Amino acid sequence: MRHWWPDLLGSWIYYSCLPAPPKLKPRFERIARFAPAIGLLIGGGQALIWLAAAAVGIPLASLVALVLAFGLWITGGLHFDGVLDCGDGLGAGKRCLEAMADSRIGASGLVAGVLLLLLKAAALLALAGSAAPAALIWSAFWGRLAPLIAIDRFPYLRPGGSAAFHREMSQGLYQELIPAGICFALLLGLSLLIPGLPLPAGISGLIPAVLLPLWLGKKLGGHSGDSYGACVEWTEALALWTTWFSCQFFL
Repeated sequence: MRHWWPDLLGSWIYYSCLPAPPKLKPRFERIARFAPAIGLLIGGGQALIWLAAAAVGIPLASLVALVLAFGLWITGGLHFDGVLDCGDGLGAGKRCLEAMADSRIGASGLVAGVLLLLLKAAALLALAGSAAPAALIWSAFWGRLAPLIAIDRFPYLRPGGSAAFHREMSQGLYQELIPAGICFALLLGLSLLIPGLPLPAGISGLIPAVLLPLWLGKKLGGHSGDSYGACVEWTEALALWTTWFSCQFFL
């Protein structure tokens, strides 16, 4: 485990806009395996903002907007950009890869981005109450686990592309899931200690985390950096909704 720290630091720098700890040397090789851990920090930050804003009486709609804005800021829009590009690609038919590589945002990409934010906002409004902070943490975790499945199961669509190293450095799904498994165990422990969200509701995010990268990979014929980012964002949104549906049965 002592060999994990350089890649963990690289994952911190790659997946967030937060400054790197001084005097430590990052390594940008097998960083995708630590993305779920970074997700816990991001989701935890969103949960803290939710709790703090609710404590001072900020209206619910404004609270939801703050949480979503924080998510976009702390990631630098990295994954959201993938949603826009992937939306353009899915709307372009045979010109899919060409449309995804175009830096301009088309109508399909814009619609995909708006739909994503609306679905997240609607889910958080539906979850308003004690379940929302925990749901934010779980969804951020599942969102960053989804690309690990995409990386393992599908070829990379642009050999030599900027995100190709994720697949090149991968040592197989089970090896790459070890850090996520540790994070999952931590989440299970926290769920038992902190009330607010039934454990089955939190675990329900596994469904989109598995199915979405498989569906998108088959639709595109593989994955790219853009679709990895889209997997993160869409899994987060769908995990919030599976959590809400699960809460109807367990609360």
